[in-house]
Amino acid sequence: MNLSVNRPVRGPLVAIGGAEEKSQQAAILKRVVGFSGKSAPVVGVITTASAIPDEVFEGYAAAFSALGAAEVLDIRVRDRRDAADETFAAMIRRADVIFFSGGDQMRLTNILGASPSIKAIRARHAEGAVVAGTSAGAACQSATMVYGGLADDSLRKGAVKMAAGFGFIDGVIIDTHFLQRGRFSRLMEVGATNPECLGIGLGEDAAVLFEGDVIRAFGPGHVILVDSSTITGSNVFDLDDGEAVTVHNVTMHALVDGYGYNLTDRRVLGPEELGAHSLEPKNAYS
Repeated sequence: MNLSVNRPVRGPLVAIGGAEEKSQQAAILKRVVGFSGKSAPVVGVITTASAIPDEVFEGYAAAFSALGAAEVLDIRVRDRRDAADETFAAMIRRADVIFFSGGDQMRLTNILGASPSIKAIRARHAEGAVVAGTSAGAACQSATMVYGGLADDSLRKGAVKMAAGFGFIDGVIIDTHFLQRGRFSRLMEVGATNPECLGIGLGEDAAVLFEGDVIRAFGPGHVILVDSSTITGSNVFDLDDGEAVTVHNVTMHALVDGYGYNLTDRRVLGPEELGAHSLEPKNAYS
C-alpha cells in the first residue's frame, strides 16, 4: 500500500520522546539547534503544556544557551488571552527554533488552537523555522493525537483517547515515552481503527526528523514504528466499547540513530541510503 503524505510546511519538524538530555553534550537538542542553519539562532520555548513553566523554561534556557542560542525567548502562553496577545505572536515571528515543552497535550491544543499564536507558528514554519517538541509537544504535532489510554490494557475498543492535533504532519500518530511506559498496546489499538496512519512510538531520548516523505531517527534511544497498513483482519467494528480487540499481521520496526523510514513506500531505510544527508548540525538546513 502506498500512502500519499501531505506536508505543506518547509521548515524542519522534530518530535522527541521525552526526558531528553539537557547538558551541553545533549545529542538531540544540539541537532535541533543545528537544524536552524544558524550559528546563533533565536530559540522560542513554549511551556503552555507544563504545570511548572518556571522550572521547565529555566532548564531549556540553560540548555539552549549552552548549545549556542543567541537568545532564548520565554513564550509564556498560559491561556486563550495570552494566545491572542500580539506580544507572544511577535516573539514567535523572531524565533528561528520554536520548541514545545512536555506536559499535557490537551492544554496545548485547547489554548493554542485557532489562535494568532498558532497561526504565527505555522507561518514561521512555512518560512523555514524549526518546529520541535518533546513528549506532549511531540504528540500534538500530528493531525490526530493520542492524549490518554492505559498502557497495560489499551487493546480494548475505545481505550485509547484521541483528539485533533495541530496537523504539522499527516499520515502518522505519535506516542511518547513509548518503551519506558510500555505503550505498545496503545498504538496497536490505534492501528486497528486507523490502519492508514503509521504509529510512531518515541522512546525517551529518541527523536525523529520529518523530511519530505522520510522519517529520520536520531538520538540515543529507540523509535518504534507500528505499521497497520498490512493488517488482514480485526474484530474492532463488531465490538462495544471496552471489549477486547484482535488485530492480525501488524508490522513493527525498531529504528535507532542513522536509520529512517519512507512513508510512501512503507520501508525501512538503512544508513547507506540516508548517509548522503547527514543530520549533523554542520550539514543542517540553510
